[in-house]
Amino acid sequence: MTEKRENRRRAEIEKQIDENLRRVYEQDATDEIPDRFVALLQQLRDQDK
Repeated sequence: MTEKRENRRRAEIEKQIDENLRRVYEQDATDEIPDRFVALLQQLRDQDK
């Protein structure tokens, strides 16, 4: 798999993860994604760079 294709695939997966986490937390409109999840997602993204 080419690097460009792999990066695109990784971006799509990250987008799906973000969307799924938002769906879980949309049940209560007053809740936002907890900072620890945002930080975890950022750590995972940084590892892939």
